[in-house]
Amino acid sequence: MTEGTDPEAPASTPSPPPTVFDIRINDLAWSDPFRWLAAGWRDFRRAPGIGLFYGGCFAVMGWLLLKVFEYSPAWTLALSAGFLLVGPFLCIGLYDVSRRLERGEKPDFGESLTAWDTRIGTMAIFGAVLLVLEMVWARASLVVFALSFEGMPDFQGSLLKLVDPQNVEFIIAYTGVGSIFAALIYAVSVVSIPMILDRQTDAISSGLTSIRLCLAQPGVMLLWGVLITLLVVVAMLPGFLGLLVVGPVLGHATWHAYRAAVAPQAG
Repeated sequence: MTEGTDPEAPASTPSPPPTVFDIRINDLAWSDPFRWLAAGWRDFRRAPGIGLFYGGCFAVMGWLLLKVFEYSPAWTLALSAGFLLVGPFLCIGLYDVSRRLERGEKPDFGESLTAWDTRIGTMAIFGAVLLVLEMVWARASLVVFALSFEGMPDFQGSLLKLVDPQNVEFIIAYTGVGSIFAALIYAVSVVSIPMILDRQTDAISSGLTSIRLCLAQPGVMLLWGVLITLLVVVAMLPGFLGLLVVGPVLGHATWHAYRAAVAPQAG
């Protein structure tokens, strides 16, 4: 026994490991979403070639949905929910570009395409959760469509006929159901994927952190969601061509939203 030690003194208890609730959520200002957009625009200008590639992917997704709409409008409405599923994962490359720019490194197109490979398991689990939500949303969309019309109406590939005032009950029901699922997916994923990419964390912890952020800063995060929605809708109007720029800018901006909202890891 070492001289001077008390044999009856209790052994020191190691401190418990940090939990997801120990991750600090920063206070946000109403002006922050606009700062994130400005930062996203700066990142896009610093790596325009990479950004345009991902923006082109978003535009192609829109064109494919329009093509499907010509033959099966009900399925198009259901599949459109997949934008919220595919979009965040497609933006992983953009998150990687912003992270490298933040570190003073040069972005690499090839590295952006494989940025997810170090988090395959976690990304797969998180993707499965979003996939289940998207499938439920798709099924709910089809149910609303079936209950709103007798048989399968012929829209002749025209979205304007779908939103005709005589279909107001369908518009209200579809918008209401879609809003619920969109809000849920948004709350779970708004900072989850950049968080998984940035630090060693699991899918559940990242999802809970994202939900905590929305509950802690509801006003600012609602504003951020509204800005994303408005920008995407406007970008879709000119034949989805606006997504060439708006898509990557929002991807970069989401990285900056994560960095501003979630405190860095200790140590």
